[in-house]
Amino acid sequence: MEQGKGNKGIFLSIDWVTILLYVILIVWGWFSVCGACYDFNNPDLFAWETNSGKQIVWGGTSLVLAAVLMLIEKRFYDTAAYVIYGALMLLLAVTIVIAPDTKGSRSWLPIGPVKLQPAEFAKFAVALALGKLMDRYGFSIKKPKDIGTAIGLILLPMVLIICQKETGSALVYFAFFLMLYREGMTGSLLFSGFACVVYFVVGMKFADEPIANMPVSIGEFTVLLLAMLFSIGMVWVYCHNWKAVKIMAVACFGATLLAMLFSIYVIPFDVCYVMLGMCILLTGYIFGLALYTRIYKYALIGAFALLSTSFFYITDFMFDHLGDHQRVRIEVLLGMKDDPRGAGYNVNQAKIAIGSGGLTGKGFLNGTQTKLKYVPEQHTDFIFCTVGEEEGFVGSAGVLIVYLFFIWRLIALAERQPDTMGRVYGYCVLSVFLFHLFINVGMVLGLTPVIGIPLPFFSYGGSSLWGFTLLLFIFLRMDAERNLKKNYPP
Repeated sequence: MEQGKGNKGIFLSIDWVTILLYVILIVWGWFSVCGACYDFNNPDLFAWETNSGKQIVWGGTSLVLAAVLMLIEKRFYDTAAYVIYGALMLLLAVTIVIAPDTKGSRSWLPIGPVKLQPAEFAKFAVALALGKLMDRYGFSIKKPKDIGTAIGLILLPMVLIICQKETGSALVYFAFFLMLYREGMTGSLLFSGFACVVYFVVGMKFADEPIANMPVSIGEFTVLLLAMLFSIGMVWVYCHNWKAVKIMAVACFGATLLAMLFSIYVIPFDVCYVMLGMCILLTGYIFGLALYTRIYKYALIGAFALLSTSFFYITDFMFDHLGDHQRVRIEVLLGMKDDPRGAGYNVNQAKIAIGSGGLTGKGFLNGTQTKLKYVPEQHTDFIFCTVGEEEGFVGSAGVLIVYLFFIWRLIALAERQPDTMGRVYGYCVLSVFLFHLFINVGMVLGLTPVIGIPLPFFSYGGSSLWGFTLLLFIFLRMDAERNLKKNYPP
């Protein structure tokens, strides 16, 4: 009797709205794959030889997988979370050794007639492990040991995937830091990440541009100035030591101003040497405050100041030692170089395809840019340009609106979870989908780097579709049990 009631409760508790959005995205994605891959010499959309035919199989098996996942109780994931994580990490490590070279990476395992990418399946394993860890009694994200363990669970698969030479897939795991922020991680870490991005973009873009007629790089000068400003500001915000703030501000900005005046009116020289010296002194002063006051916040700010001071020079060195194609891609993205026939070709052709769609698009299977194969990887990483060309602004906006409802629904589901594991896992799922959506659409529009990650449920491929299905439906099963938690036998 109790089991029967439980099964009925599970069925009625399933979030059918999210499942409906999932089906809409898969079907819409299949039509987009058809548009991207249609061949007039082989017009059968359902033939196994075509990508559209294979995508039907991937979609059908994903629905079967979703049904199976809805039958597995939440306590299984709670019990086996670390085992699943360990198994997937082992598979990632083995993939480095046994996977064949595919377009320069070793990330695809051939299994019969298909190839699977373990990096896509490791996401749900990391989400489960984080949920299990943070649901542990006594866990606190404020404890260095606990937050260090959580970050370690995220970084391990990233390192293994980078060893497979699949940098784009590795970067997706940064999305889990959004969940950590929701669970109480200090915003200073996110600010540090933002600062590093600013340092890199400004430093690289303006590295070779001088200030007026002075022998000073605008990029290096701005980065060092921001490093001082941010470090002093953090002392003010987090430590409220107004006296120390005044001392540091007068010393750093006063010395910079005097150096600039001396360079302009007396002897021209690179002011950045003085600024670098002041940054080093500033870092030493903040660490000194940490030792004197025994307040660990000063030590963290000192570490930030040290990172800020060295980040530009480290990234400049690493940038010079990147592969030619990687360096050109970054230069094209930052506007440092125009390469419409090389690194910028994909993005330029994607913009042309999207722009040619106009308001309502050219119609299903009528995209000229798509049919003439102007956009490489148009059925995988650049699938959104097919939507823009065939369905126009209306269709593109419709896709984004459906994704918006999907993301909003995931937030609502995550917030109503009765325990930490469900909430943490839910926000991990949300973060991964949000990262994929933002980066994929952004790179098609030329707003973010081209790192080669799929658009959820739209891009062609079984690994990504199964991986996203695993992520989503494990969470939907957890959510369906939210009212049955007390019914579990001891």
